[in-house]
Amino acid sequence: MKRIVIAGGHVVDPANSTDEVRDVFVSDGKILAIGSAPAGFEADLVIDAQRLVVCPGLIDLRVRPREPGQEHKGTIASECAAAVSGGITTLCCPPDTDPINDTPAVTDLILHRANEAGTARIVTLGAMTRELRGEKLAEMGALQRAGCVGVSNAQRPIADLTVLRRAFEYAASLGLRVFIHAEDPALAKGCINESAVSARLGLTGVPEIAETIAVSRDLLLIQHTGVSAHFCGLSTARAVQMVARAQYDGLPVTADVAVHHLHLTEMDAADFNTQCHVRPPLRTTRDRDALRSSVQRGTLAAVCSDHQPHDPDAKEVPFSESEPGISGVETLLPLLLRVQTDLRMTLRDALARVTSGPAQILGLSSGTLGVGRDADICIFDPNESWMLDPNQLKSRGRNTPFSGWEMRGRVRWTLVGGKVVYGKA
Repeated sequence: MKRIVIAGGHVVDPANSTDEVRDVFVSDGKILAIGSAPAGFEADLVIDAQRLVVCPGLIDLRVRPREPGQEHKGTIASECAAAVSGGITTLCCPPDTDPINDTPAVTDLILHRANEAGTARIVTLGAMTRELRGEKLAEMGALQRAGCVGVSNAQRPIADLTVLRRAFEYAASLGLRVFIHAEDPALAKGCINESAVSARLGLTGVPEIAETIAVSRDLLLIQHTGVSAHFCGLSTARAVQMVARAQYDGLPVTADVAVHHLHLTEMDAADFNTQCHVRPPLRTTRDRDALRSSVQRGTLAAVCSDHQPHDPDAKEVPFSESEPGISGVETLLPLLLRVQTDLRMTLRDALARVTSGPAQILGLSSGTLGVGRDADICIFDPNESWMLDPNQLKSRGRNTPFSGWEMRGRVRWTLVGGKVVYGKA
């Protein structure tokens, strides 16, 4: 394996409070040293990182690569390739794959496909209930032994509170974190935020309380069972306020937000733009601004892409019939940098939301450039501007509402385990 020196880069490592120009030395897939070269070190490859940022590889908490079903064989490889082009070195895959990840065999298949791809790492969440039906508990212990880092019922809420309570208790007994999509199924039958906009468009809306009622219920169950929990993709100011209070009270809860919810609002969908059909729906300007402030404060410890690639046909239908989701792994970093600029956050604090923050949530040792850790590294130009052309995306999904947006920040190299997986070696 190559011995690499990344020379003259601006090293930003939130986990170690590093924010300065330093050299990084890599050997045998690990971070060997930061700063001065170890005695006798001779590099096989020198990467000139002057005027570039060197940070831990990004960790994306929610990516759906649309596999492991045989009919989509090769999708994991293509989506991992798209991810590393965006500086993402670790992807977290929810359990709503095809087939559903409710058995160790499916977990093994996903991890095997990722290993075959040889680019980004994949970690998996196992199903809380069999086939995600919300009726019988899955074998969480077996899923944990197979490598799942947590459990979730994905975007299929468990309506039976007895089942949900038992699932939380089972996960707590194993020390597994539960990943929750807070949504009341009876209230969340629409496709856009419930407001004057939805009324004008004649579309069924999803009210704020579809999220806040679910968050309130889940927080009570978390308190009762003692399970560690993570709220996925919050979209409303009130829900984040409730989580902040729970954190203040000492409950073991964390939360994230999808990066598109930090930029878009319901008004972006006001012309029936199906590229803006997401779940949960885009909310009000007030909600968006509250989410941004919560990222800045750290209440929302992670920002993710919520990557959901779709074929064109899935979006070229009436709004209510279109599939929700955005192809986002390649725009996660530049959209985060845009938020950083708007809020005047430090680069270190912004990068923490896609490195050390998600690493802590998933219980991973990555997300840092600490000596002895895996050399998962992103090297990017923070100043390069470029225009997003969906046809240039490496993902199989070209479904993005950010077409034509001017982006800032271009990844130059991505290393996974000391191997250059993107950029010219």
